[in-house]
Amino acid sequence: MSRCRLLLATPTRHHRIVASPKSDNQLHGITLERMVTELVAHYGWAELGQRIPIRCFAFDPSVPSSLKFLRKTPWARDKVEHLYTFMLRDRARTRP
Repeated sequence: MSRCRLLLATPTRHHRIVASPKSDNQLHGITLERMVTELVAHYGWAELGQRIPIRCFAFDPSVPSSLKFLRKTPWARDKVEHLYTFMLRDRARTRP
């Protein structure tokens, strides 16, 4: 019986994650709209369409149509998030 109490008193993995006050995700709090807007400002639609070859970036691009597509397509959103984090690292490296 005491062994059962010991197991129940041990925090689970979920509890450790919830108890952590700092998020390791550098995209925490950054909206998809902000990512797309900053990527367009940095690269432009033409280069963005070359770096991530999806139709909403290449043909008649706009932020609203891109957001609509990216919210429905997880693999494309992952590519945008990856390029955004690459852009942030690149900016940090080139700053004096």
